[in-house]
Amino acid sequence: MMKLLITGFAGFVSHHFLDLLNKEEPGSAVLGIDKSIPDFNFSNYNNLTISFENIDLLNRSASNKIIDSFQPEYILHLASVSSVAKSWHTPLDSFVNNTNIFLNLAEQIRINKSKCRILSIGSSEEFGEVAEKELPLTEEHPLKPVSPYAVARVAQEMLSKIYADGFSLDIIMTRSFNHIGPGQKDIFVISSFCKQLVRLSKNKSVNNIITTGNLSVIRDFVDVRDVVRAYYLLFKKGRRGEVYNVCSGNGVVLKDIILKMTELLGIKVETVTDPQLIRPNENKKVIGSFQKIKDELGWQPEIKMEKSLSDIIQYWQTKVE
Repeated sequence: MMKLLITGFAGFVSHHFLDLLNKEEPGSAVLGIDKSIPDFNFSNYNNLTISFENIDLLNRSASNKIIDSFQPEYILHLASVSSVAKSWHTPLDSFVNNTNIFLNLAEQIRINKSKCRILSIGSSEEFGEVAEKELPLTEEHPLKPVSPYAVARVAQEMLSKIYADGFSLDIIMTRSFNHIGPGQKDIFVISSFCKQLVRLSKNKSVNNIITTGNLSVIRDFVDVRDVVRAYYLLFKKGRRGEVYNVCSGNGVVLKDIILKMTELLGIKVETVTDPQLIRPNENKKVIGSFQKIKDELGWQPEIKMEKSLSDIIQYWQTKVE
């Protein structure tokens, strides 16, 4: 049984973590914080006691009051502006909403001397541009962020390390690689592709054309259900002050993902590149190593890419008219 605070509660990862918690930790109490309203039904988690507060973590007074009242034993810090592309358009918002909200949270725990374990979620974007010979990326690889979002994530990780080492807060860090799975918003690449493809499969009268960015990049995609299982194990067995990659260990070309989804849908498409979807300083190839988390916690990814894509397709088939 856990007493858990989840920031970024309305997001993609949160409800998948609740699915896991509902099975593994019946009787747990969960407080969700978000500036957006969750669109999932709390009653689906009949083994949990869930409450929600609609606040912005930049509002220190409001967030501090909530944390003081709830007194969590664990904090899953998911809140962020998680779009790399968006960070190029609004770099200030990206930095503030990824760094300052964590700082507010950590400061409240430090000042009150609260005894809780914090999972500080980071990103593979922290690694930046890497050479082929440096792959797969381990936790020891130097960080060279090349986007506003990535800089903010590195800053959050460095602050996490300072609060863990300097103030003895029980903080564990991740560098989580690209998540995929049902329920993800279409601002993210795989979900965007899938939504377009499902729409085309339902409307036979239109030209089968989808709009994309750079399809030659290679990414390490990991199913969100494997991700939340890693987070749960990190809460239970992770080491304070340590950072862990959460990844699949495999690289996939974006073009091949489109081909696989068109096979699953039984359609053929043409792709059109939108220059506005091409990011400055795009990392060409990113593949991680999960050896550390496997050795220490026994975690490794279990859900295959085809299963992930099939479930994402099923999700969008229920959403697209």
